[in-house]
Amino acid sequence: MSDSKITTAFVGGSIFSDALGAPQRAAVAVRDGRIAAIGTDEQIRDLTDASTDVVDISGRLLSPSFQDSHAHPLLAGVNMLLCDVHGAHSADETIELVRAYAQSHPDVSWINGAGWHMGDFPNGTPTRQMLDSVVPDRPVFLTNRDGHGAWVNSKALEIAGINAATADPSDGRIEREPDGFPAGTLHEGAMSLVDRLVPGSTPDADYAGLMAAQKHMFSLGITGWQDAAVGEVFGNDDILPTYIKAARNGDLKARVVGCLWWDRNRSADQIQDLIDRRAEAVVGRFRGTTIKIMQDGVAENYTAAMTEPYLDGCGCSTENSGLSFVDPIALREYVTTLDAAGFQVHFHSLGDRAVREALDAIEVALTTNGPSDNRHHLAHLQVVHPDDIARFARLNATANAQPLWACHEVQMDELTIPFLGEPRSSWQYPFAELLRAGSRLAAGSDWPVSSANPLEGMHVAVNRTGPGATGAYAEPLYAHNQLTLAQAYSAYTSGTARIMHNDDVVGHLAEGAYADLVVLDRNPFDAATSTIADTNVTRTYVEGELVYSAE
Repeated sequence: MSDSKITTAFVGGSIFSDALGAPQRAAVAVRDGRIAAIGTDEQIRDLTDASTDVVDISGRLLSPSFQDSHAHPLLAGVNMLLCDVHGAHSADETIELVRAYAQSHPDVSWINGAGWHMGDFPNGTPTRQMLDSVVPDRPVFLTNRDGHGAWVNSKALEIAGINAATADPSDGRIEREPDGFPAGTLHEGAMSLVDRLVPGSTPDADYAGLMAAQKHMFSLGITGWQDAAVGEVFGNDDILPTYIKAARNGDLKARVVGCLWWDRNRSADQIQDLIDRRAEAVVGRFRGTTIKIMQDGVAENYTAAMTEPYLDGCGCSTENSGLSFVDPIALREYVTTLDAAGFQVHFHSLGDRAVREALDAIEVALTTNGPSDNRHHLAHLQVVHPDDIARFARLNATANAQPLWACHEVQMDELTIPFLGEPRSSWQYPFAELLRAGSRLAAGSDWPVSSANPLEGMHVAVNRTGPGATGAYAEPLYAHNQLTLAQAYSAYTSGTARIMHNDDVVGHLAEGAYADLVVLDRNPFDAATSTIADTNVTRTYVEGELVYSAE
């Protein structure tokens, strides 16, 4: 280490890192942006001088900063500037927010935004008439929280030329009224029928959105993430130039891995394009070195790919087993070629058939190319067939979990469990089973689909109930898959740092590691697990630089 002075010393509290297994009383010194020493309070104080910022933790917790394994921060930041209805808790509140936005933006040609919650509407499908009642004269296009569906009004359908004769696209579905006319909800690929006409964002708005998102992430202790959709996603503008500009300017202080979007309407011919994009996408703290393949949809609209058909409202089997967006045989070829080219593959695989198809592709790549350090991973993993649990460890495939979803709430209890049935419902979010089978675990949020707060995600991972849940929702969702707090915490730190290929410098506390650190307002390991989500971040550091302070 350098002989320069200690810039920051953290004393008077406890530290947690995955190698410890549990918090321990210790102090930490920082020099030249890296951890210079870990020891007792007395040992660390002896290294300080009058210029050192001595931070008294006062019995609280210091840990590696959090990493988010799957998020869409730039999109979330831009959404904040549009018709943002994430804060609504009912259909009426959602509609009122749309009304207010339209009235306050009379010159906007399209009312464009996001954030409605399927659980707030009957059958998860809002209607065009609901929007017509508040915006009858301008087109409206609002994506839901998970980004797998859109809500449009009659004017938008008219402009797009969509009517009862319009066929469903092969990768989506139009929700319909009894006479076949579009009802107002567009699922998956059907969104593009209207989205292609919606005015895109601007470079300035994208940049402002990224900066707003980074500020929010820092306030939650997150200093690194994988942006899970970098490219022309469903007709949206490519956000890669924004990341490159922010990284080159030094405004991007977070460590970001960009997941370059796999166009499911193309084949292997796009791989050279992706190689060329990767060559220009390594700048500062940004690396566009991962490929995102969306293999299926979501369970709530029955597009997640399942090994067995969904049930209907009466509990009878249907003919619908969901959608595989990429042909599973072709997927093996694509992943093998990407793996040989040194790409990491980040799969959206939510249903058990999609999980199996992704694992099959990784297995073929491993057999063909031999072992690599590409660290492929499968995100979401809502339903994993028991036969595939052990394959993760055998194939060195990381389970990329979004724990905040693993609890009872309206979308789970009314739109999912009845249509999966048992025993399939009990296969949901098998985090503990995957760990017991030797899998590596990373964790993220999918923000803005759900809260970006890692402590809320840990709360659900440990309790399998939502923060503040009451009544029937206070019952754990398949408690046999509860994690310990140490396991959940490690998934949000070292586990995700590993899939970002940053585990040599962040995600743990060790001499020589970067001082990417977070200070909490308490030690959550000392309190009841029911209070984990009450924990807040007071300070966040990147390479020793204070980038957020609650003070």
